Amino acid sequence: MPAPHATPRHYLRFRDFSRKEYEYLFARTRWIKDRYKRYQRYWPLEDRTLAMIFEKESTRTRLSFEAGMHQLGGAAIFLSTRDSQLGRGEPVEDAARVISRMCDIVMIRTFEQETIDRFARNSRVPVINGLTNEYHPCQILADIYTFRERRGSIAGKTVAWIGDSNNVCNTWLQAAEVFGFNMHVSTPPGYEKGLEKGAGKYRHFADPLKAARGAHLVTTDVWTSMGFEAENRRRKKAFAGWQVNAQLMRTARKDALFMHCLPAHRGEEVTAEVIDGPQSVVWDEAENRLHVQKALLEFLLLGKVKG
Repeated sequence: MPAPHATPRHYLRFRDFSRKEYEYLFARTRWIKDRYKRYQRYWPLEDRTLAMIFEKESTRTRLSFEAGMHQLGGAAIFLSTRDSQLGRGEPVEDAARVISRMCDIVMIRTFEQETIDRFARNSRVPVINGLTNEYHPCQILADIYTFRERRGSIAGKTVAWIGDSNNVCNTWLQAAEVFGFNMHVSTPPGYEKGLEKGAGKYRHFADPLKAARGAHLVTTDVWTSMGFEAENRRRKKAFAGWQVNAQLMRTARKDALFMHCLPAHRGEEVTAEVIDGPQSVVWDEAENRLHVQKALLEFLLLGKVKG
């Protein structure tokens, strides 16, 4: 456990790490994933404990962090705000002071970014953003690693985001700033508000076909994210022209990849022809959440290791 005066390293936004640190993480991910595929035990986090705090429901986030921590030799504890004192009004600051004295690292999946920022300011151990309304850094960490596996460096490439300007989109914009690739974003009128426009790598397109033109990667998400269910009917109408379909994919490069953070709604933001087609790498993308997060846990707890 870190000493009380130690300043822990957190991962709350994609820009929290430098490009050099990401290169290290990707190298570790490759090494860790290779051992996993060869059924070779690697337990660098034996006797370490991860606390997982969920205010938002999850499939991939919980499974990838819980399985990943076990595969690294540690333990993971699931806490829901519905059945803990956090759901009964306990101050975030108090919860952080207690939880961080009983475990080695914390992952939080919540609504407001302010909540996780407050928790991190009062934590004695590293805190990881498992998702907030504003950002989803672990997802884009997996996405970029997946692109590297298939196509090499993403620097200088073009990523087309089609759909809602949500937390995943904003995290892609931060990644473009870090890695030096171009972001083409197309959203329905009025839904571009809140976009982070970093380092001159961002362009907004009213026409989704123009946004996808020449792209190396096309990616999207559901039209209605968690917490916005009351807007579902209105959003379906507004986003009807922003579906990733075969026509849109034909405007991208012939070797363009398609990604989606899942869960997906076939027939809405993406057609079955695309998500189940040969350009789709969504299943590799989903699996890679497991491997990049293991590298992240190792890095935040042990620093740089050789292997």
